[in-house]
Amino acid sequence: MDQPPRRFGRYDVSILHDGFFEAPSQVLTHTSGQATRRDAIARWGHPKIRIPVSAFLLQGPDGITLVDAGTGTAWGEAYGYARAALQHRGVEPGQVRRILITHLHGDHALGLVAGDKPYFPEAEIIVPAADLAFFGDEAKRATTPKDRQGGFDIAATLQQLYAGRLRSVDPGTVLPGIELIALPGHTHGHSGYLIGDATRSLLLWGDALHLSSLQAGDPDIGIVYDLDGAAAARTRRDILDRAASQGWIVSGGHIEGFATVGTRGNGFELMPD
Repeated sequence: MDQPPRRFGRYDVSILHDGFFEAPSQVLTHTSGQATRRDAIARWGHPKIRIPVSAFLLQGPDGITLVDAGTGTAWGEAYGYARAALQHRGVEPGQVRRILITHLHGDHALGLVAGDKPYFPEAEIIVPAADLAFFGDEAKRATTPKDRQGGFDIAATLQQLYAGRLRSVDPGTVLPGIELIALPGHTHGHSGYLIGDATRSLLLWGDALHLSSLQAGDPDIGIVYDLDGAAAARTRRDILDRAASQGWIVSGGHIEGFATVGTRGNGFELMPD
């Protein structure tokens, strides 16, 4: 899955493959109800989903930036390869200056942690303000399903290990040539990062889509890990439409490579770029 870096604005962007996530196809959901959900599972046609887990390396004039950090060692031997991918590209943890987190789920943020120490000893960690506000509020844990409470532990760990280097940001410009775009639904503060300039841009959309072909064709198909499935579906349709109309290149935590977005019937399609 190793691909050469692509240039967007002032940054050379490389995909860091971290592993593959597998789950039963029953994790699929649909906003129209159970009958349509069963149809979506049938269309998928496999007993499991198997999707890549990726982070991204940005090399530019202001040093090394990552978008997300993978799982590290937290999810076992099937994951954690983003660290080796960084080393393969000659990047040591101490050289990383900042890490832009799309949302506080383990496959995006646990790679920041090495036991009881920060894995990136010099890095500033940038997190969407809405996600840190939600998962940083322990009072909200009780109203969140148990299988979706991991973000609370991650927020607490980052506040401890990266004290003084953890910064929350609102939508808008976060670095030269990088804009945070709110993509709520998967988590309340889930976000993407638009990288580039007026001539060529890349949107790293986190988990806006998990299954590119299935969800692009029917954006109302979701996944049980979405905190707000209806909001995630609205966001998915909106960001696919924006990417298609703007001509953005797209990728994300669970997308193979880079793609462009086109319209197809009442939905969309992703085409390798």
